[in-house]
Amino acid sequence: MNAESFAQDYFRVALKLYKKGQRHYKSKMISYKYPIFPDKTTQQKLAEALNACRWLYNNLLEKMNDSREKGIKLKTYDTQNMIPSLKLENPKLNQVYSKVLQMVNYTLWSNIKGLAASKKNGRKIGHIRFKGYGWYNTLNYNQSGFKIDQDHSLLHLSKVGDMRIKLYRKIEGCIKAVIIKREGKRWFAIVQTDQEPQTLPETGEAIGLDVGLTSFVVDSKGNDIENPRCAEQSEDKLAKLQRKLARAKKGSNNRRTIKDKVAELHKRINCQRDDFLHKLSRMYVNNFDIICVEDLDVKGLKEKGHNNGMHRSIHDASWSKFIFMLLYKAQSAGRKLIKVDPRNTTQRCSACGSIAKKDLSVRVHECHYCGFSCDRDYNASRNILIAGMEQPVAPIESKPLHHVSVRQVLAMKWEAAPFRTR
Repeated sequence: MNAESFAQDYFRVALKLYKKGQRHYKSKMISYKYPIFPDKTTQQKLAEALNACRWLYNNLLEKMNDSREKGIKLKTYDTQNMIPSLKLENPKLNQVYSKVLQMVNYTLWSNIKGLAASKKNGRKIGHIRFKGYGWYNTLNYNQSGFKIDQDHSLLHLSKVGDMRIKLYRKIEGCIKAVIIKREGKRWFAIVQTDQEPQTLPETGEAIGLDVGLTSFVVDSKGNDIENPRCAEQSEDKLAKLQRKLARAKKGSNNRRTIKDKVAELHKRINCQRDDFLHKLSRMYVNNFDIICVEDLDVKGLKEKGHNNGMHRSIHDASWSKFIFMLLYKAQSAGRKLIKVDPRNTTQRCSACGSIAKKDLSVRVHECHYCGFSCDRDYNASRNILIAGMEQPVAPIESKPLHHVSVRQVLAMKWEAAPFRTR
C-alpha cells in the first residue's frame, strides 16, 4: 500500500469514528450579541441597577474577607442567604430583579474559583479586588425576568421596562439567559440559547494550518493568508489619544471625553480582528472535515524573552481566539479539530522526514537530504497535517503559495451555519 492510499484509508476511518461519537453529542450553549437602545429613563434604571449590583458584590466580598480573618469558611449558599438582610440595609436592591442579585453572588464565587485555579497552575495572584465606580457592567437575567418579542424587536426586562433591540439575526433555540452589558456609551444584550448541533455535509478533505506573524496562516493547500495587524494599523491614532489622556486633568469633562474615545478605538480594533477571525475560521470549517493545528503555548510565547515588539504582534494576532473559533465551529458542524505537538514542525522536512535546522530569519526550507525546497511555513503546515493524520511522509512537489489578502477574507460570508459565539 502506497502513502497516498494509506492516507485516504486513514482519513475515512478517522472521520467515521468521529461521526459515530458526534451522534451522542449534546446540545450546545450559543451566544448572540445584539445592540439595544434604551431611552434616557431606561438607561438611568439600568445604571442604577448596575450600581446596586456593584454595591452588593463589594459587600459580599467584604463579609467573606472578614469571615476569613475570623477563621470562618463561607460557602456559596451562606453568601446567598445574606442578600435578604442586605436588602434592608440598601433599599435600592429591591429595585433590581431577584435573579440578577443571585447571579451577582454566582459571579463573585466564579471569580474566586478562577483565581484559585490560576494559583494552582503556578501563577502569582493576589486577593480578589473590589469593584470601583464604573467597573461593574453586566446584569445577568438567568432563566427568567426577560421577554423578547422578535416580531416587533422589543426586549422587556423585569423592574426595568421595554427597550428596542436590533435583531439582525433570528434567535434560534431555547433562550436560557439574557445578559445586559454596558460598553462605554453603548448597551448590548447577549442572548444565550440552547441549540442542537447541525452537521455540515462531508467534503472528504483535511488540512494543516501553521499560524504566524509574517503571514497569519499558511495552510497545507498552499494558501498564504495575510496578517491583518489590526492594532498596528491604529497604533499612531491610539498613541495620540493616550498622550492627550495623560495630559488631561483628572475628573474633568475633557478627560472623560478622551477616555471614551480611547475605549471606542479599542472596541473598533477588537471588532475588526473578530470580523477577520470569524470569517477565516468559518471558511476552513465549511470546506474541510479535519483541521490540524499546533497546540501552542501562546501565553508562554508572549512572556518569552524581552522582544516587546514581537510580544505585541503575538497579542495582536490572537492565535488562541482563532483556534477557539475553529474548535466551537467544528463541534457545531460535525468537523474535527486536531491539535498536534509543535516540536520540529518547522525543522522537519515534510518530503522525507529528516531534520533540517534553520533559524527564524530563514524563510525558505531547504532539505540537504532529499533536495526538497519550499516556503518554511508551507513545510510546517504539511508537517502539522502529517502529524495530525498520523500518516507517513511522502514525496511532494514544491509549488508557489497562493496569497490571500485581508480584503479577500473580509469579503467572505461570516457565518454559513446558524452558530456563533461573539
